[in-house]
Amino acid sequence: MLLKSILAAGTAALALNAVAASAEGMAGLTEFRIGILGGENEADRLRSNECIKTRFEELLGVPVSLYPAADYAGVMEGLLGGNLDYAQLGASGYAGVYLENPDAVTPILTVQQLDGSTGYYSVMVARADSGITSLEDMKGKHLGFADPNSTSGYLIPSVVLSQEGYTAGNFFGSTSFSGGHEQNVIAVLNGDVDAGVTWASGVGEWEEGYSNGNLRKMVDKGLLDMNDLVQIWQSPLIPNGPNVVRNALPQEVKDAVKQSLLALPTDDPECFYSSEAGEAKGYVEVDPSFYKPIIDARRAKLTN
Repeated sequence: MLLKSILAAGTAALALNAVAASAEGMAGLTEFRIGILGGENEADRLRSNECIKTRFEELLGVPVSLYPAADYAGVMEGLLGGNLDYAQLGASGYAGVYLENPDAVTPILTVQQLDGSTGYYSVMVARADSGITSLEDMKGKHLGFADPNSTSGYLIPSVVLSQEGYTAGNFFGSTSFSGGHEQNVIAVLNGDVDAGVTWASGVGEWEEGYSNGNLRKMVDKGLLDMNDLVQIWQSPLIPNGPNVVRNALPQEVKDAVKQSLLALPTDDPECFYSSEAGEAKGYVEVDPSFYKPIIDARRAKLTN
């Protein structure tokens, strides 16, 4: 009886170990957590990234969870705290993480526009029927920003406009944050702000909301008719934000994620379109040096 009990116990232990082993994916991974920036409603964000979730589950062999944060800071904090493994960040969001802990994440890829560039623009838009047709018409009026951690929705326009002499107090009557890019354009359409900044590729047709960006995504969703807006300002070219992975992940996992994303535009164009908010050429590899100008700009902003 004793021998049978020992054998039974051993068999049970082996079975448990087999179950545990089967629950592990690539390089011993047990889960993979994706952070999604704020900027549009949660249901749309989850829908846009569901194909990425499915793709990574098949790639890594583990459950993948999507975490749509209320704002940019939520994803940044998740990466810094080791609670997220992957995210698409804006350049300023990455700069914020880097300045807090340069060893937390690594930028692996960024998107390449249809014209081959690896940048995009902050654009300021107003209602077409507002009588505002240029930046000068915004004197004394209300400007809406998107999110304090957004590159195109705050950092770059606030820095560049200030350098050009347009700041709250000496030019704009007031400024405020709308909570995200989609919310900021809706605030313009609703008349809650006189003009607002958002992100756009600057490539393609205005009527379509350009080739990709927030305006394109809103047009695709039926939330925006571009005839209702007029563009009154455009920033210099901004480096496209990075796809980042948590540094503590096994190198095998990081490499697999990168290669899967590089193949995405070819083997699943619909998923690529959905996750990148419109048309683009593909991904190219980047490293922290690509974001040095944004890191420097964010550091300067913090010290002012």
